[in-house]
Amino acid sequence: MLEYNLPRYLPSAEELPDSDETPVDNELQELIPGLLKAILLILWAERMDWLFVIDMGIYYHPDKPPIVPDGFLSLGVERFYDEELRPSYVLWDENVVPIFVLEVVSQNYRKEYTTKLDEYAALGVLYYVIYSSRRRRKPHLEVHKLVNGKYELQEGNPVWLPVIGLGIGCERGNYCGVTREWMYWYDEQGQRYLTPAEQIKQETQRAQQETQRAQQEAQRAEVAEQKVQQLTEKLRALGIDPDNLG
Repeated sequence: MLEYNLPRYLPSAEELPDSDETPVDNELQELIPGLLKAILLILWAERMDWLFVIDMGIYYHPDKPPIVPDGFLSLGVERFYDEELRPSYVLWDENVVPIFVLEVVSQNYRKEYTTKLDEYAALGVLYYVIYSSRRRRKPHLEVHKLVNGKYELQEGNPVWLPVIGLGIGCERGNYCGVTREWMYWYDEQGQRYLTPAEQIKQETQRAQQETQRAQQEAQRAEVAEQKVQQLTEKLRALGIDPDNLG
């Protein structure tokens, strides 16, 4: 965990810069964490004790620049505390170190596999995840877990994260109209959770199936009613009153 050695008087989040003004290198650095957040907003819609943000600064000392991952997740914090939301993530205000940090490697390598490993370990981040679709001889996804102050690479795809209660992995799919490899959340059995668009499609198909079943039931009821009516007419033609059958 982070060992605080801070000044006595500390600035608030509103008094600190809310961006390092460094533009992202490509759309994937926004879209990949954006998809993870969109899925969480569905999965954890009823929970208010988590925060997943994209390209937000994590302040660990008022006199040092923030660390700005592509995305990070904190548990045990307020999802939002007023309508202005958070301008940045200030550790001495939140008192919770992010449990999950994501870095999406771009063409401009930013020491994701070296310096940042040490930075996030010193911060006390439990899971440090690195994704690079450009790798050819090594896995695109690396999940590092902090064990005794050092990161250990976790095997598999997806990788189950028991403290979070989700798995993280990557596979080909479609998001925002783009078919490629994306990162997703998974359940403990390794089943991928649906994206918002997939969930809407699934709900639409389910509603259509329910409508079809209702229509089929109505048609069967109508056919049965017609058969009853035909039988009643035959009985009356034979001089039998169907209403007085004993």
